[in-house]
Amino acid sequence: MCLLLRGNSRGPTLTTLLGDAKVSSNKKHSMVPMLTIVFLISYGLLAWLVVEQNNTIQAQKTLIRQMFGDNTELTALKIRINREKNQAQARAQAQAAVPPLAPGQSGGSNRSTGRMQKSAPQKPPKPTSDTMDVRRALNTI
Repeated sequence: MCLLLRGNSRGPTLTTLLGDAKVSSNKKHSMVPMLTIVFLISYGLLAWLVVEQNNTIQAQKTLIRQMFGDNTELTALKIRINREKNQAQARAQAQAAVPPLAPGQSGGSNRSTGRMQKSAPQKPPKPTSDTMDVRRALNTI
């Protein structure tokens, strides 16, 4: 803490109450090289971090592409297995549905295409509450 006193003929007088009155201008100049070195080291570490982050991103990108290729291959394999399973089931059902022909019968109408014919869906019977009473039928002109 410093106090400025007036009243001397030589000008203002500086009085120090606590601590030393020595002002060192040498310390200010000695910190500049050290700060420069610290900043250079920090910028070097930052550049290294950016390069490593780029390497990590590239590795993840490659891994994602490989996983996508594996997924595509696996999906194609599943589709092929399901198709083969469905064809085998269709053949088994077609063989079970067609009775063996007697030697005297002709098999001209029997064509096996590997597909099963779809039967029309059966309609449920109408409930009795929905049927209209014939005695109360409305005739309009």
